[in-house]
Amino acid sequence: MPDPDRRFTDAEREAVHALMQLRRDMRHFRPGCTVAPAVIARLQAAVLAAPSVGLMQPLRVLRITDAALRAALAQCVDAERLRTAAVLGPRGDDFLALKVEGLRECAELWALVLAPDDGTVFGRRTLAREMAWCSAGAAVENLWLAARAEHLGLGWVSLFDPQDLVRLLNLPDGAQPLGLLCISPVDHFYPAPMLMRTGWRQPRAPRVLFGENGWSGLQDDAPGP
Repeated sequence: MPDPDRRFTDAEREAVHALMQLRRDMRHFRPGCTVAPAVIARLQAAVLAAPSVGLMQPLRVLRITDAALRAALAQCVDAERLRTAAVLGPRGDDFLALKVEGLRECAELWALVLAPDDGTVFGRRTLAREMAWCSAGAAVENLWLAARAEHLGLGWVSLFDPQDLVRLLNLPDGAQPLGLLCISPVDHFYPAPMLMRTGWRQPRAPRVLFGENGWSGLQDDAPGP
């Protein structure tokens, strides 16, 4: 167990911040690779170390090792990709030109599932579902950073009809699919987030995200779809 009172050196602190800045949502993976069991164990440990409201730990991670199931999940993503393009209007063709998933070539495919509500009240009496989502998101961020530290790319895919995953993964009533994670070695990491590099969207300015004493302290913007 690490020392809970450990003080981090300047170099360690800089490494943590570099890790956060260099995290990328990856879509291009090196095919035909595997991830060693010891690395998978470290990734799982990162998920377990994440904060969780009321210690509810609502996230369930299903490792997809069946080739037929992986192919079926990839078909679900293909179908939703076309549906998304259809509602994007004039940007539909630009969207279809983007590589938005890597389910077929990634070394590891993990399905994220929000478990049925276990009745936890502590910290979530008035925001029960929302705090479950926040807890799940914190776990994925831990996993994302741990994967980058292992020099592995990770991409979170949310292009699917949730009911398709409920059926394919045989989820119980009340469970909700949140995403498909592609984890794999990569030839290189994007120098900047892919949507920025392709001109799809640019990040909001800090003044839009940080304010004081109420909403009026924020500046508005409208980045588009």
